[in-house]
Amino acid sequence: MRSQRFAVSLLAASLLFSSAAIASADTIRLRDGSIIRGDIIAFGDQQFSVLVGANTRGRRSRVTIYMEDVDTIEFDRAANVAGANTPNTTEPININPSSSNTTAPNPTTPARGVINPVNPPVTTSSTNAPATVAFREATLRVRGDATTNGWTNSGITVRSGQRLRVTSSGRIALGQGRFATPAGITTLADEGKLMSNEATGGLIAVIGDDNDEFIFIGARREFTAPRDGVLFLGVNEGNLTDNTGNYDVVVGYEP
Repeated sequence: MRSQRFAVSLLAASLLFSSAAIASADTIRLRDGSIIRGDIIAFGDQQFSVLVGANTRGRRSRVTIYMEDVDTIEFDRAANVAGANTPNTTEPININPSSSNTTAPNPTTPARGVINPVNPPVTTSSTNAPATVAFREATLRVRGDATTNGWTNSGITVRSGQRLRVTSSGRIALGQGRFATPAGITTLADEGKLMSNEATGGLIAVIGDDNDEFIFIGARREFTAPRDGVLFLGVNEGNLTDNTGNYDVVVGYEP
């Protein structure tokens, strides 16, 4: 499973020259040390939309940057991010979730590959958080077919060691008159499924679009994230092309 996305370090290098002509712009510093200057026009589903370039003939390039690749942002002007007014300040905002002063705007629009998310949340932290924090929740539908390469982007970026709780319900058709619930069918053989030792048609997960360490969820599972990345959900079956239906999923996560 691989999802196409921008290689931010290469993108930043190619845009530095064109963005230098912007008189007043936001300064985005990436974790790899690269810097992008442009106007942040929107934020949704862990992604920033940025206008870069010299506005030649009224046209500017629009690029997407994932929040997990960003270290700090310096706003040099009053900007609207996801419909909210950003203070006019050059004070850098650290959005690295490992930092205690993590700040990020609220997402409003889903990215490519997101299937009917309901208010996909942004992971934040606070030094004033109580010792015991209730799980936040996001509701989404996980399609059983091959749409978006068979994976549903939850819109949630998790961190290594973060606790997650996933519950699911519903039923999907696997083709040839067979139906499965999120628990899957233990007696149905399938040589092409991603988790060969788990039930066919069951709900599975993976963290990151460059990772093949799949996690079997079933109807319910609580677990600790083994790595950083975006949470994707899918169906444990080799051939998804003749599938229909979806699972209703609630993802709970500690802030």
